[in-house]
Amino acid sequence: MTGASKGIGEACALRLARAGYRVFAGVRAAADGERLRAAGLTPVPLDITDPGQVEAAARFVAAETGAHGLAGLVNNAGIAVAGPLEFLPVSALRRQLEINVIGQVAVTQAVLPALRRARGRIVFIGSVSGRSALPFTGAYAASKYALEAITDALRIELMPWGLHVSIVEPGVIATPIWDTSLAFGEELIAAMPPSAVDLYGPRLDGLRKRALRGRSGRDPDDVARVVEHALTARRPRTRYLVGMDARLRILFLLLPTRLRDRIIADVVKRL
Repeated sequence: MTGASKGIGEACALRLARAGYRVFAGVRAAADGERLRAAGLTPVPLDITDPGQVEAAARFVAAETGAHGLAGLVNNAGIAVAGPLEFLPVSALRRQLEINVIGQVAVTQAVLPALRRARGRIVFIGSVSGRSALPFTGAYAASKYALEAITDALRIELMPWGLHVSIVEPGVIATPIWDTSLAFGEELIAAMPPSAVDLYGPRLDGLRKRALRGRSGRDPDDVARVVEHALTARRPRTRYLVGMDARLRILFLLLPTRLRDRIIADVVKRL
């Protein structure tokens, strides 16, 4: 489990531990590791953008699971970068993709031998934003769209060994990612040239309000319940939508593209 120290990752780790599984909980901070250890989990230092830590974590898991192998991998670690693409620093876009996409693939590659021994399962935590992008969250949506493609390709590539790959697509979930995203977004906006505020100011205020509303989303355990199903059900689904807002976003995609664009633009104006 990557990104197990808070939010969806912590909820998944604790739920699986309660169900009797030994959970290897990837964390970046030692204090988070000790807290999760006290809850019965096995913390593993893991910054998914650090090749050395990824390799060390994979070696540790392989040694601990031995011939039995690893029953499942949950790729949850992620961040949300927000802001107008016109002024988004390329370094911020790289950071978004490095964590949300490249890091997920790196961890998956590293533990696949252990997963193959157990005919285990892989679950990616995506987002409904991976199927429906909104303005000012283009970088985040791009990373989640990429996970959709990776999930589809990997699912077929691993089929000969009986490994199943699912992706979970939540709507708005009440997790600390909203606070982190808001703080990072404020830093980006502060560093933008005055012309950015002139061009996007009112709509950036709307973005802040939307991020604040994210704090009152669904309980992370709603996602954890779905992840448990993906890891344990006899016939897991390939995709899991979580939340009524996610389902409505998918229905919204049935409208003609130009009409959708006008509706979204109008909503953004009124935020």
